[in-house]
Amino acid sequence: MSEPAKPVAAAGAVKTAGRSGRGTELPEHLKAYRGVWVFVEHDRGHVHPVSWELMGEARKLADKLGVDVAGVLLGGPDEPLHGYAKEAYAYGANRCYIVRDPVLKGYRNEPFTKGLTDLVNQHQPEIMLLGATTMGRDLAGSVATTLGTGLTADCTELNIDGRALAATRPTFGGSLLCTIMTLAYRPQMATVRPRVMSMPRRDDTRSGDIVEMALGMVETDIVTKLLDFIPDATRNSVNLAYADIIVGGGKGLKNADNFQLVWELAKVLGAEVGATRAVVQAGWTEAERQVGQTGKTVRPKLYIAAGISGAIQHRVGMESSDVIVAINTDPNAPIFDFAHHGIVGNAMQVLPVLTQAFRTHLDKRIRKAA
Repeated sequence: MSEPAKPVAAAGAVKTAGRSGRGTELPEHLKAYRGVWVFVEHDRGHVHPVSWELMGEARKLADKLGVDVAGVLLGGPDEPLHGYAKEAYAYGANRCYIVRDPVLKGYRNEPFTKGLTDLVNQHQPEIMLLGATTMGRDLAGSVATTLGTGLTADCTELNIDGRALAATRPTFGGSLLCTIMTLAYRPQMATVRPRVMSMPRRDDTRSGDIVEMALGMVETDIVTKLLDFIPDATRNSVNLAYADIIVGGGKGLKNADNFQLVWELAKVLGAEVGATRAVVQAGWTEAERQVGQTGKTVRPKLYIAAGISGAIQHRVGMESSDVIVAINTDPNAPIFDFAHHGIVGNAMQVLPVLTQAFRTHLDKRIRKAA
């Protein structure tokens, strides 16, 4: 008895990105994938700074791989995508892929997913990075699912191991750091939160290529409709991610009344107030002020940590600060392992002294300037 015929792929069929069975070996048809891409997120005339932070990181990864960096821009007919492309070159891109269509005016998951997956299948990048913003998280998940590839979310570090992207992120509630590699699938995808990576130096003398592609989608193909944009006039004005000085407080302050000492020092310094997850959960301050893996990632010039032990969950959100000053009664607290300056003492006693010292110093400077 003859064996049943096995299905044969049609001649000239194009294999798309994504899975090719289980295993750790990269299939032959995916070895042709080359280049590092960054999705350039823009909204109402402004590019999100995380896109340029990722462009700088992409440049480092691409240099290790010996490949080019590309920015990906999707938008409507009247949006200045070519202007954004010039900025992308200044931050490290060699070329930009542009998809321009009326249905791409304003973010919607369905047309953006189609535009990005079509670009990937046609031009075959090996790595794609997106910001872990509201838009980036929504888009990254659907693109990775459509392509059948891996996605590592909220990464704190990116590196190259062989030709694999080594993406590091906290796990087990922030108690451990793990490195994840997508060995057998392409593209390798990762999201990174704003301020995790440093802003690269801008070089306006750089230029690059532009590749444009049509979307091939009409409004009637899309389930969701964008009716209007209504800004939230009551939105909290906390801007931790881009603050130059942050005074952070932890449960070592014992209670909400003592946490007011953090506010007093922040007021004198013109700083923002940050907090650990435990402080937010205790209701001492609002969730928008939480620093850490499940809160904001910050990169201030000065971070003063009062009564904060320095657990990994908090550390990954603030360890890139230029200068970290830690105040803790426990000389063996983990925060002293990475703080630049440490004060072993009771934060409830140290904070008022610091506040008065800064106030006196700043008053002298003001009088001298006058």
